[in-house]
Amino acid sequence: MSHTPTSTTPGNASGAAAKPTLTGVRIRQRKGQAKATAKFEPEVFRDSLLLHLALIPTPPTTDALVTKLVQAGTTLEFLKYSEQLFETLVVGGLLQPGGSYLDEKRSPFYSLQPTEGEAAEALGDWDPVKGIVETIQRVSQRYRYLQRPLEDSFLPDLLGYLGKWDLASRDKLASTVALLIIELQIAPKCLTSLAKDHVVKDEVALRFLTTFFRVYLSRQTIEHLGAVMRRSGLRDILSVFPVAIRDRAHLDAHFKNEGLPQIVDWYAKVALSEIKEETITAVARMIQDEDTNDQVVEYLKTQQTERPAPEADLCEWIFQGWMKAFDWSARADQLESNVVAFVNQVAPAAEPFASTAKAQIGILNAMQVYCYQDTRILKAFPQLVKVLYNADVVSDQAIIYWHQKGAKPNGKQHFLKVTEALVRFLEEQSDDEDDE
Repeated sequence: MSHTPTSTTPGNASGAAAKPTLTGVRIRQRKGQAKATAKFEPEVFRDSLLLHLALIPTPPTTDALVTKLVQAGTTLEFLKYSEQLFETLVVGGLLQPGGSYLDEKRSPFYSLQPTEGEAAEALGDWDPVKGIVETIQRVSQRYRYLQRPLEDSFLPDLLGYLGKWDLASRDKLASTVALLIIELQIAPKCLTSLAKDHVVKDEVALRFLTTFFRVYLSRQTIEHLGAVMRRSGLRDILSVFPVAIRDRAHLDAHFKNEGLPQIVDWYAKVALSEIKEETITAVARMIQDEDTNDQVVEYLKTQQTERPAPEADLCEWIFQGWMKAFDWSARADQLESNVVAFVNQVAPAAEPFASTAKAQIGILNAMQVYCYQDTRILKAFPQLVKVLYNADVVSDQAIIYWHQKGAKPNGKQHFLKVTEALVRFLEEQSDDEDDE
């Protein structure tokens, strides 16, 4: 077949040949492009999904529900309509911005479904909360792209609408969220929505979190829950308490009355950990700013009044603050003498808080562990003990007790050996005083 050369297009200054075109051929749009330009029709998706769910016999089973959803996933766009899929499964219908239902259409099976009266008869022994959680878990294993929108957008938005539902529905939602985090191991970032002012109002967030804790602890340990709360982004559970009762006394009373004393104990540890970090940082900063020992003591006394901590813990934190403030940039052969001189300078700030034997043993052990971990000042330990003794931070009896019974296992034999001479001297001195 011969080809006629293509003439130059008028107005084409470059003289380049025009691209050939195909006539009589239908160009098919790429699948991805077609999806991107398709209309967003959540109600059409919902209606199609309900047609699949309507085929499930009552009372339902989780196996039947999962089977139907997997079948529906072959024709319906679960990724594009993930929010509408979860709304149908969890709250039963589509939601408008703000959390109100879009219309009266409801799924025959959903997590917040009433379980009294006629609804209970239709459900039989099937538990909507547990059944829907297991359904979401199994469907998400089939369509793995569903977990990200569940934890990133759907649940955080949904918890922002808590005030729209009655107490029974909120309790079911709290149970659902707890089980989803346990069973699917989803990120618990949705819990940050509980700190929003309109959710905190009227103790809505507090009641939700209480139910969440109760369900979670029925399946997992308090340590597991603590790890989840650290990852949640909800920095302080006091933030879910209304402002008028946002204090430790109300927190302790609430969870004790709810039969959750382990939450009280856990929160006490969390609060103590926060005070620890603040104390260490503050002591280090004040020393680096060249504040006097009296100023450091004044700060610590104020803190003890506002947020009291055990003296034994406080003395350990003071020592850790010293080490954080110490200038470690000196030559290696000068570090030992420098750290002894430094502690001698700052030691008076610890004396007012080391009034008990437990506090004195605490600071000795903090120093022992630190020297064991940072071998650069390992040999300075006996001199550091002498410094604390001369500054009246630790007594002779505290040093003797530490040597006999109270030392930590970290390098214990080494530290006992290098302090033998000092302890022997203190014992002889104590015997001489007894004789007198």
